[in-house]
Amino acid sequence: MSGDADNPNPVIYEAGVDALAVALKHRPLRQLLDPDLGSNDDWDDLSIPEVYEKLRYLSDPEHPNLSLEQLKVVQPGHIAINGSCVHVRFTPTVPTCSVATLIGLTIKAKLQRSLPKRYKVDVEINPGTHNQENEVNKQLADKERVAAALENPALRNLINNGIAGTDRPDSALLLA
Repeated sequence: MSGDADNPNPVIYEAGVDALAVALKHRPLRQLLDPDLGSNDDWDDLSIPEVYEKLRYLSDPEHPNLSLEQLKVVQPGHIAINGSCVHVRFTPTVPTCSVATLIGLTIKAKLQRSLPKRYKVDVEINPGTHNQENEVNKQLADKERVAAALENPALRNLINNGIAGTDRPDSALLLA
C-alpha cells in the first residue's frame, strides 16, 4: 500500500525456522499421493506447525517486503486446532492499523485455499490489540461479508498479492 502508513517503522523480528522444521511431520510419499477422502487417520491430522508454515510468509499489506512472521502478526502460539476447526488469532503491529481486516481476509483466504475443505477457518484479532477489534472480528466472522470481499476485484487483487509466492517449504522437508 502507498501513502501514509499506520506504522512507518515497524519492529522486525528474526524468523524462527529451526523449531518449526523439527515440529513438522514428514509423511511417506504414498500417503501424500492418496486422494483426500476426508478420513480422520492419524497421519492426516493437521498440526499447528503445518498451519503456521502456510501463514508465516504472507506479506504485510503496508510493508510488502516484510512477512507477517517478521512483524509477529502471526505466531504459532496463536493458532489452535479443534477437530475440523482451525482458529487463528493475529496481532496488528499498532492498535490503529487500518489494514487489519485485509490482513484477516488474507489469512482466511490463504487457509481456505490450502487446507482440505473439511476444515472450517476462524480468524480474529488477538483481544486487546486493536482499537476496532470487535468490528473487525464481526466482519471476519460473517460469511456473506467475507464472500463479498473475496469477490471484490480490488480486494481480491490485494489479497492475492499478499499470498503470492508464500509457499516456501523448509529445505529440510524436501525429498532428496
